[in-house]
Amino acid sequence: MSEPLARLPYVEGVVSAEQVAATAASIVAMQEPWGAVPWTVGEHVDMWNHVEAAMAMLVGGEVEAAERAYAWMPALQRPDGSFPMKIVNGVPEDERGDVNMTAYLAVGVWHHWLVRRDSGFVRRYWPIVRAALDWVVSQQVAWGGINWTPTEDFCLLTGNSSIYHSLRAGVALADLLDDPQPEWELAGGRLGHAVRAHRDLFEDKSTYSMDWYYPVLGGAVRGRAAFELLDSRWDDFVVPGLGIRCVDTNPWVTGAETCELAMALDLLGDHRRALTLLRDMQHLREDDGRYWTGWVYGDAADEAAAGEPRNVHWPVEHTTYTAAAMILAVDALGESSGHSTPGSGIMRGTSLAHFAELALECGCPSADAVSSVPRHTS
Repeated sequence: MSEPLARLPYVEGVVSAEQVAATAASIVAMQEPWGAVPWTVGEHVDMWNHVEAAMAMLVGGEVEAAERAYAWMPALQRPDGSFPMKIVNGVPEDERGDVNMTAYLAVGVWHHWLVRRDSGFVRRYWPIVRAALDWVVSQQVAWGGINWTPTEDFCLLTGNSSIYHSLRAGVALADLLDDPQPEWELAGGRLGHAVRAHRDLFEDKSTYSMDWYYPVLGGAVRGRAAFELLDSRWDDFVVPGLGIRCVDTNPWVTGAETCELAMALDLLGDHRRALTLLRDMQHLREDDGRYWTGWVYGDAADEAAAGEPRNVHWPVEHTTYTAAAMILAVDALGESSGHSTPGSGIMRGTSLAHFAELALECGCPSADAVSSVPRHTS
């Protein structure tokens, strides 16, 4: 079942409703028969990107495909509530439970509610969301971060920032169904404090642009602090006219990260820079609606010095997660002109719960003790 084009989001002069529909269809074309959405054809599935793809297909009018994606997930959930990290051809390949991938279903189900207002859908997936988030909060450590997996005792800032968003969606679902989850609210308050005040205690992944903007995109850092955070490394990552770098060490811009930064700016009300980024990344678009993952840029001198090609697409693949991020960015940015779905505020968090600042009793080390905290280095 597809939605009429009149109901699809668009951004005037940048991406049309027809183009959104084509991109959503390109995700459906890569969906596996049982409903899973891999990174690209023949690649693996992870649950975070799978849910993001389901959200984008829903926004793009591909309702049946989106709901088929969700319907595939329950069989993959383990008794403890977690989901495996990596699935290939429908079979788990990496059995470790990833906290961020497990948590994100809550965002997808809340997004489906915003768009479809289908209470039956919410009730069907609520036990799965509840088990997933119960497992996620059980991995929280004393200072408020949440360990990546039960066997790796370190916390990832990007993933934790996204989990903060997921916990807010989970509490919104709990309120909708009158099934309070105070443990999630406490965990969310402590996690938000950790993301705002103790970013130095997370595993150092500062070369990645996601660690830079995700504390804003996930909703933990807002207001002046958010603007200051984004301005602090703007020139390290943003390449005018092309998008943003995935890592600060390589001349490689990626579409998904560019669209996510656009959404982070949108939730701060910085529509001008958000729109510029969305427009800039369209060089990755194919005529049929697919999106290349990224672009390696540079001139002849750069190519000669590096001994590697410049001004080429890399990797040589079209990815569902890039297409999905673009669709969700169009929906978010289209809201200001009335060309969006009811789920356009999902990243902005306008419908989500707000957690109190919980620094007390979080076990946060003093400034003098920070240097002695063990760090994972591999």
